[in-house]
Amino acid sequence: MPILKFDNTEAKIVRKGLERKIIHTGDLMTVLLDFSDGPWKEKEPPHSHSHVQTSYIAEGEIIFYCEGEPDEHLKAGDMFVVPSGKLHTIKLLTKTARLVDSFSPIREDFL
Repeated sequence: MPILKFDNTEAKIVRKGLERKIIHTGDLMTVLLDFSDGPWKEKEPPHSHSHVQTSYIAEGEIIFYCEGEPDEHLKAGDMFVVPSGKLHTIKLLTKTARLVDSFSPIREDFL
């Protein structure tokens, strides 16, 4: 079984203020997202994808927006689910935040 230690896993700079680390199998992907550019005045542009997504807020606070659902203020320890095809986004409320996202199937666009 492959083991990826945090310090030995390469981080990809997605944009200024956002780093991403990934581990995956053939059909499951876990993505560690570290945000360092908050708090934000505005939410990120909404997006959707065909993947089912679960997210765990490991650190920080966000507002989670999902099409057809009420906006949710979430903090460390909270989780959310994004169904396939639903528009969704976040707004960072704290200076930093760490989210742990899981996707099925894997996001080829992240590799």
